[in-house]
Amino acid sequence: MKTKNLLLLSFIAMTFLACSKSGSNPLLDQPNTPYGVPAFDQVKNEHYLPAFEAAIAENKAEIDAIVNNEAEPTFENTIVALDRAGLLLDRVQGVFFNVLEADGNDEMNAIAEQVSPMLSELSDGIILNDKLFQRVKFVYDQRDQLGLNPEQMRLVTETYKAFADNGANLPEDKKERLKAINQELALLSLQFGNNVVAETNAYQYFVKDEAELKGLPESAKAAAAEEAAAAGHPGEWLFTPKRTSFTPVLQYCENRELRKELLMAYTTRGNHDNDHDNKPVIIREMELRIEKAKLFGYDNPADYILADCMAKNHQTVDTFLASVWAPSLEAAKREAAELQKLMDEEKMAQDPHTDDQILLQPWDWWYYAEKLRKAKYALDEEELKPYFELNNVRKGAFGVATKLFGLQFEPLKDMPVYNPEVEVFKVTDADGALVGILYTDYFPRAGKRPGAWMNNILPQYIDAEGVDHRPVIINVGNFNKPAAGNPSLLSMDDVETLFHEFGHALHGLLSKAHYKSLSGTNTPRDFVELPSQFMENYAYEPEVLKTYAFHYQTGEVIPDSLIAKINAAGKFNQGFVTTELLSASILDMDFHELTSAEGLDVNAFEKASLEKMGMIDEIIVRYRPTFYNHIFTTGYEAGYYSYTWAAVLDADAFAAFKETGDLFEPATAARWRHLLEQGGTRDAQELYLEFRGKEADPANLLRRKGFIE
Repeated sequence: MKTKNLLLLSFIAMTFLACSKSGSNPLLDQPNTPYGVPAFDQVKNEHYLPAFEAAIAENKAEIDAIVNNEAEPTFENTIVALDRAGLLLDRVQGVFFNVLEADGNDEMNAIAEQVSPMLSELSDGIILNDKLFQRVKFVYDQRDQLGLNPEQMRLVTETYKAFADNGANLPEDKKERLKAINQELALLSLQFGNNVVAETNAYQYFVKDEAELKGLPESAKAAAAEEAAAAGHPGEWLFTPKRTSFTPVLQYCENRELRKELLMAYTTRGNHDNDHDNKPVIIREMELRIEKAKLFGYDNPADYILADCMAKNHQTVDTFLASVWAPSLEAAKREAAELQKLMDEEKMAQDPHTDDQILLQPWDWWYYAEKLRKAKYALDEEELKPYFELNNVRKGAFGVATKLFGLQFEPLKDMPVYNPEVEVFKVTDADGALVGILYTDYFPRAGKRPGAWMNNILPQYIDAEGVDHRPVIINVGNFNKPAAGNPSLLSMDDVETLFHEFGHALHGLLSKAHYKSLSGTNTPRDFVELPSQFMENYAYEPEVLKTYAFHYQTGEVIPDSLIAKINAAGKFNQGFVTTELLSASILDMDFHELTSAEGLDVNAFEKASLEKMGMIDEIIVRYRPTFYNHIFTTGYEAGYYSYTWAAVLDADAFAAFKETGDLFEPATAARWRHLLEQGGTRDAQELYLEFRGKEADPANLLRRKGFIE
């Protein structure tokens, strides 16, 4: 989550003064709302631009006050002054960008295009302000003589690095060029994401004959029929490139051509040489990222970005990925052979007189993997879904936090929300103290970007009077929206996703940092996925399943026979899952190890990258470049590897609990909570060693996936 660019945004946010304007703009007033949450229900599109303009004006005055302070620079009047400012922009950005991502519209997109260069210009005006930097540098140079505690020392160091790593030491001509690069990159990032959303929303595939849907579960057909009726096609079935729409088709539908149609629609988004084509955007982004890296003396963007991560450089990442790629690819090849055999047997049964072989293709993998899972483990996801009702799964995740940390979750009614589907929870500690406020928003809609994520709406920090301001956190997903009168039933992948994002939420909620730039998920990017992936481990543990997996119709707890099937199948298809993920990570690194974008052909580059790594034809990389939001929009460039890097840590961390014989062992849970509370106040490796007492063992991950005994 945290790159140099994201740290820039953090510093934009923390340099704005809180202020109160007239009551005409709810973004500029301190809202009279429960727990001080934003007044989402009062905010209209017309409020955003004036709010940003007011915050920028206030910020410039605030920066001038720090710069022109005649007193000698100190930790308090310079470093802390930067951190403790910014409440207004925290609130404005917390509302605008969360709503833009989750419930946006064309008008908000247009506002974002206006605001992004304004914020980029403002950020550069702060980071590249030499007088301000000299004050920061003065404190940094004196830091060892100031008697600072470890968190204060960390704040000084991270503040200095935020300036130095983003151009404060550059000569004036290079500073001016950096400003132009940053502003253009901000707009390109918006354009890329908007193109993906536009391509996703533009594609609709209507099926008129129900016979074409043979094998598709009734629940999926009902949802598709409802979508078609809403689109003005009653009596038909509508499918889109949203995962909740096409995944059931890939998994269950006998219609091979339909499976191919929908998978290709999903994997070619942004690659149609039309107004929403992302290939030119990628080329320009790479040109600018390479130029930016070279301004700082790096040969490529990867090394510039990774300098602040646990991995430090691209060679470390490449070596790490290669070590996991080899066993995962071999496992995927074995799985492909099994699926091909199943296809051959099926064809022979249908037509024993032909020798023609139908080769396994990417649109066949999910379908035959589901058949093989049923054959080997008698496990049918449709049999499981009735036990994975969304509200119950969420209660299960909450229950894990209760057993680990004593947290309590109280639904709050009549809270201001930006969409009626959003729910709000008050989170308290075992002693009743407020921990934070959690919003959840789980269903897809036209204005929501694909995927699932956690964000701060408001950060945690402790103010000058010692008041601990508790965070407001949101979890967003795109789970199956139920047809009228039915509950939302989740797939196994959805269950893991909900637990994953809730792990991020706990990282934000439990934060106990003094300084907001160090609180919550403000950690190195290859560490930030550890708390989220750690939570996934609990999802299918038998004692956890029995706390939330109740049949939505009968109330029956999931039977031991189904739990046994889930655990027996736990290592099934892991070659595919890991290879799909790692290929995207390697493709990301290949892009960001480029030293020049001259002559870059995005499709040819992708093809060459996949051939170099030895990717098999039966699997499509998880994210093809033209819809790879992680690396061209949301700040994970040269960082998608972090999911696997963190997986080594999370498997090892969960092993710490397993070794005690108690998944909720109090002493281990207390150490884990302490790690979460620290946010970015400590070195990530130091924190993990303190929790575990030793380096993470990669064998725990390989063993969990079944790659080694």
